[in-house]
Amino acid sequence: MNRDLPNRRSIRLHGYDYSQEGLYFVTICVQGKACLFGEIENDEMVLNEAGTIINDEWQYLKTKYPHIELHEYIIMPNHFHGIIEIVGAGFARPHNEQAIRGQANPAPTVGNIIGYFKYQTIKKINLSIKLWQRNYYEHIIRNEQTYGKIVEYILNNPYNWEKDNYYNNNK
Repeated sequence: MNRDLPNRRSIRLHGYDYSQEGLYFVTICVQGKACLFGEIENDEMVLNEAGTIINDEWQYLKTKYPHIELHEYIIMPNHFHGIIEIVGAGFARPHNEQAIRGQANPAPTVGNIIGYFKYQTIKKINLSIKLWQRNYYEHIIRNEQTYGKIVEYILNNPYNWEKDNYYNNNK
């Protein structure tokens, strides 16, 4: 262990199985809040080429991971919000000998899904700068009331852009 590196605290819920069925709200931010995916015009997000790649790769996740459904999402100039639902997985992440030998295909975790998404977007956008911040924010959606509030937040995000914590008027 390198003692010169900062000790990073995990923001994940300790002991929680992020491969289990459920709804997960995720936020992924661009490094340095750089506005790379388009701009807000008349309270609507207008995607540029990089934003379109983000959209296409998000939609592709349904093909890559057949046990997920994608709910509301929004691509903003410098961040992304989306709701992922893991459905019908039917099995937890195996910890048995078969899985260790690669004979079982464990359900993906939210981290696996977001890691794949980030990797693909980085590869396809191919910038000379770092695209995403190291981590991402997630929230386990536990009831319909919370789900409704998050959906409303996502849908109103372009309208509230100038009040948003991620707002960067330097573009």
